Amino acid sequence: MKQTIKRITPPFIWNFARSTIDTLRRAPQLPAAYLHPWRREGIRRLAELKDIHKGKRAFIIGNGPSLKQTDLTKLKNEFTFGMNRIYLLFPELGFHTTYFCATNDLVIEQFHQDILALSMPKFLAWRSHRHFQNNLPITQLPTFLYTSYTGPRFSSDVRGRVWEGATVTNVALQIAFHMGFEQVIMIGVDHNFTSKGEANKTVVSQGDDPNHFAPNYFGKGYKWQLPDLDTSEIGYVLARDAYQKAGREVLDATVGGKLSIFRKVDYNSLF
Repeated sequence: MKQTIKRITPPFIWNFARSTIDTLRRAPQLPAAYLHPWRREGIRRLAELKDIHKGKRAFIIGNGPSLKQTDLTKLKNEFTFGMNRIYLLFPELGFHTTYFCATNDLVIEQFHQDILALSMPKFLAWRSHRHFQNNLPITQLPTFLYTSYTGPRFSSDVRGRVWEGATVTNVALQIAFHMGFEQVIMIGVDHNFTSKGEANKTVVSQGDDPNHFAPNYFGKGYKWQLPDLDTSEIGYVLARDAYQKAGREVLDATVGGKLSIFRKVDYNSLF
């Protein structure tokens, strides 16, 4: 019945309904999202990061299987954004990414202790603050972003609301813009999943993970959400256009990636 209603409802009405429901659901968060000490500290940090890397380039590293075909050692002296469980690669690489981002509820719920142990600056969704102890020193806390499902939009300043665009990669693109990066190169963003099903549906892994760079990424027993590739593409288009309008660019150097929004480049040609 849900699918039938969605098919016969005009898209603008469906989107308005989703936006309204999301706004009502998040209304109780709004005061804390801007007045809570942790959030105020996040806004202060983000103000310091505004345009801090102006004119530089950065790599946003997805977590697709193509990373196994990508020489990541070339990134040791580059500015990099890692996401979700990218830290599983750090021992093999011998270095960690410059920044880390995570917004998905299930990722942070299941792996927040791993994330807290990471030493680089971390950007997490504000709603995940409930997973962290109130007595933690503020210097040990991640920077909390007020992310939202309500969109679509691209935020050039991430001190306010940031649309998630169905993937943390879209959030990383907005953070990189905020920091002033002139060129952003995406790798490991395969945009192709072996597991199929309803977008955003929560499933429990029954074995090795074929959708990411490591079989234990979402190994047996871990919960994860099936991808929403259509919505993520809307976010990618907004990012591409925002960067172009500002005289900047986003490139896609993913080996064998299926995404067609950004200009493709050969990864090895960038060094």
